[in-house]
Amino acid sequence: MVSAEPIFGACSGRIESDFGMTKADSNVDRIYEKLRKMAAYFEFKPDARINESALSTELGASRTPLRDALNRLVAEGFLTFQSGRGFFCRPLSPKLILDLYEARVAIETEIVRLVCRRASDEELQDLMEFLKSTEPDYDSCEDPMELLSMDEAYHMRIAALSQSNELVRILENLNDRVRYIRLVDLKYLRGKTPVSTQEEAQLSAHRVVLTALINRDEDKAVSTMRHHIERRRDEATEAVRIAYSQLYVPAD
Repeated sequence: MVSAEPIFGACSGRIESDFGMTKADSNVDRIYEKLRKMAAYFEFKPDARINESALSTELGASRTPLRDALNRLVAEGFLTFQSGRGFFCRPLSPKLILDLYEARVAIETEIVRLVCRRASDEELQDLMEFLKSTEPDYDSCEDPMELLSMDEAYHMRIAALSQSNELVRILENLNDRVRYIRLVDLKYLRGKTPVSTQEEAQLSAHRVVLTALINRDEDKAVSTMRHHIERRRDEATEAVRIAYSQLYVPAD
C-alpha cells in the first residue's frame, strides 16, 4: 500500500461558493465523523497503521476526502502521522491518559473560575434545576454509557456558562479522547464498588460544585472540581490494562 503523506493546509483544488459548503466539504465531514467515532472507541487498535485502501473501500471514499478527514483527526489528537509510513491510531498508555486527565483538571478548574465571575444567578439556578431533573435518572441507570453521557452533559453545561468558546471546544475534545477509558473505568468499578455508591459520589460532587458556584465561592468550586476529576485519574493505569485486554483478548 502507498504510504500517506501529510497534507495539512494543502489546497484540494475545490472551489467554494458564497452559499455554503461544497459537496466535497460535506463528504469530508461525513467521513470525518465516521472515522472520529472509530478512533475514539479504538476500533483501530492502538498504534496500528491505518489501512487507507481498506478504509476507502469501506467508506466509499476517494483518496482526497479521506486524507482530509485523516489529517483533521491527526490535528485533534485521535491519530498520529509518521512521514513515509502513514497514519496510525493514537497510542493507549497510562501516561497519555494521565496527561488527558491533567488537561481536564486545568481546563475545568479555569472554567469554574470564569463561571463564578460571569454566569448570572438565573443561569446557575437553571443549571440547578437541570441537575435535580437528572438525579432520578442517575439513581435508576444501570448503563455506564448513559451515566457517562449524563456526567458529560452536566460538565458541558457548566462550560457553556464560562462564555469561553475556546474552553468549551477544548473540553469537548478532551471528553472525546478520554471517553473510552472512562467507560472502561466505570465498568471496572462495578466489580469493586456498588453502582449506587458510584452514583452518589458523582451526584454529591456535582451538587457541591454547583452550590459553590451559586454562592460565588470560587475557591470551593475549584477545589471540588479538581478532586472530582482527580478521583478517577488514579484508576487510569488499571483502566488502561483492562482496556488492552478488551481490545486484544477475544471474548469467551
